Amino acid sequence: MPPLIPIDDPDDPRIAAFRDIRERDLVRRDHLFVAEGEVVLNVLARSPLCRPTTLLLLDSRVAALAPLLDALAEDVPVHVAPRIVIDRIVGFPLHRGILALGRRVETPTPDDLLARLPAARARVLVLVGIANHDNMGGILRNAAAFGADAVLIDHASCDPLYRKAIRVSVGGALVVPFARLEVGRDPVELMRAAGLEPVALTPSGAERLADLPDLPRAALLFGTEGPGLPAATIARCRGIRIPMAGGFDSLNVATTSGIVLHHLAEQKSPR
Repeated sequence: MPPLIPIDDPDDPRIAAFRDIRERDLVRRDHLFVAEGEVVLNVLARSPLCRPTTLLLLDSRVAALAPLLDALAEDVPVHVAPRIVIDRIVGFPLHRGILALGRRVETPTPDDLLARLPAARARVLVLVGIANHDNMGGILRNAAAFGADAVLIDHASCDPLYRKAIRVSVGGALVVPFARLEVGRDPVELMRAAGLEPVALTPSGAERLADLPDLPRAALLFGTEGPGLPAATIARCRGIRIPMAGGFDSLNVATTSGIVLHHLAEQKSPR
């Protein structure tokens, strides 16, 4: 276990990066992200894609976290503070009592991720204009749960490593390989060049999800709430819809991603 560093002064410079975290994490600094809570910290400590750089813990949580702390590298500082101090540091009541700063081990490009895809079967998610952090976190949680190989995120989508997105993903954002699409990069053309069939999820799709045949290598495109994917993008993809009760035409995008990924997972490994 790394040595514990007691903190009794909210202005201690050693924990400056945690100060007023609610405001500061709106724009990540030094390529760091904030992980909150025991479940997420467990994922971060064991992620092959990210590593913790420093921790801030409520003193009463340390004993229960001993197995987790044992998994950390010895060079990861673990700061420990009482409730009154930790709440003043972060700027709000930290009910979970667990915060960590982390860093991605690498920042791959879309081409890097596509080059690493399995040859026989692959599942890639392409996110277009996903601006809500709850939706981003939910999609990444589903991607992790159903074994997606990669997620590509356009420039109009929100940060998957924003504190709330990571929390909603229950750490999925830290274990699913993802990359940002360059501005102006055509995702449909990119998917076809990688040998993936682009599938657009849209209420106007010509095919029902239930009728979709097994696609060994597929790229699933999801658009923003409301407008959905651009019509020009849908026209160049295989359009898939999920039928709904009369008078209702759409699902939450994170819910949609879970339904579609589960369906494809069942195709690969039927019960």
